[in-house]
Amino acid sequence: MHVPDGFLDAPTSVATGAVAAAAVAVSLRGARRELDDRTAPMAGLVATFVFAAQMINFPVGAGTSGHLMGGALAAVLVGPWTAVLCLSVVLVVQALLMADGGVTALGTNVTLIGIVTVAVGWAVFVLLRRVLPGRLELVAPAAAVGAFVSVPVAALVFTGLFAVGGNAPVDLGAVATAMLGWHTVIGIGEAVITGLVVASVVATRPDLVHGARPLVAERELITRTVVPS
Repeated sequence: MHVPDGFLDAPTSVATGAVAAAAVAVSLRGARRELDDRTAPMAGLVATFVFAAQMINFPVGAGTSGHLMGGALAAVLVGPWTAVLCLSVVLVVQALLMADGGVTALGTNVTLIGIVTVAVGWAVFVLLRRVLPGRLELVAPAAAVGAFVSVPVAALVFTGLFAVGGNAPVDLGAVATAMLGWHTVIGIGEAVITGLVVASVVATRPDLVHGARPLVAERELITRTVVPS
């Protein structure tokens, strides 16, 4: 999913760069509502974990490998606005220091990994949280489903970008088939990792999980009502 330099033409790269810059600017404002002195360190831990986890590739067959994107994971743990910032920082460091993703394609990578996966993963998670019973045990499965859906959607968005401004001499149908096919498989790994990490944090400190806060607040309210101080 890390797009290299030259894979998309200049106008497309500039356009995605503008989208990424606007999203980061909006996220800087939104993150102020998500973070406080107690939860701010969590953002640093999430960014560090995603950075390290993206270094680990798991095989998915036919010589293809995948790695965690972390959009849904970050959104559930620290909130969607903060998640965009965390993923953007990770992608900037990877592009500038590790040549993982092109510098001219940085806006594209931020758009795909730092915006699309966060937005889709969070939207699916919120939808499931509304329709499922309000139990903390269901936070992790909802996050896992959001993570799974976010990966092929990001691949589909990339396919659209390639259709508009692709520079590589590859048939669009082949690109769409490969991207959606392999990233659906990769999405399974994304779901497993996301579910396990979220479940671990919810089991120990649910109050620090952004996506679980409404349930934690509801539980505390019920406790105070049933057992008044």
